[in-house]
Amino acid sequence: MEGTVQTIEVAASQQFVYEIALDIETYPEWAGGVKSVAVTEEDEYGRPTVADFTVDAMIKEISYTLDYSFEVENGFSWTARPNDDLTLLEGTYTFNVIDGDNTEVVYALRVEPNFTVPGFLRRQAEKQIVGTALRGLKKRAEEAV
Repeated sequence: MEGTVQTIEVAASQQFVYEIALDIETYPEWAGGVKSVAVTEEDEYGRPTVADFTVDAMIKEISYTLDYSFEVENGFSWTARPNDDLTLLEGTYTFNVIDGDNTEVVYALRVEPNFTVPGFLRRQAEKQIVGTALRGLKKRAEEAV
């Protein structure tokens, strides 16, 4: 995937970290910039399949709907429905077991706004979003263990 990919090691089990990341309605509590999340559809396992987000995108506040997929091994992915603010937004979380009870979290994100932003600033924004989310996820998981 073109875009930004970062990893972080979390001192918590793979399943525990996965469950925190999957509890998307709590993102406003720990994922910087996320103002609100509402799950509008779930699958038969109670996992979100469609959710509405509002985020502070530095330049302006934007809202979008994400469709979630659980085809990714050891993780999940999402794609935004195109709207006035976004041409494309897609991402993936992958959770890999390392050293027994630790987890490597890989977060990949690609964003194409529907408004003019120089490529350099767009990539910087992606890096900030990904880094902030990974640090927030790590803190949330490690404080809860």
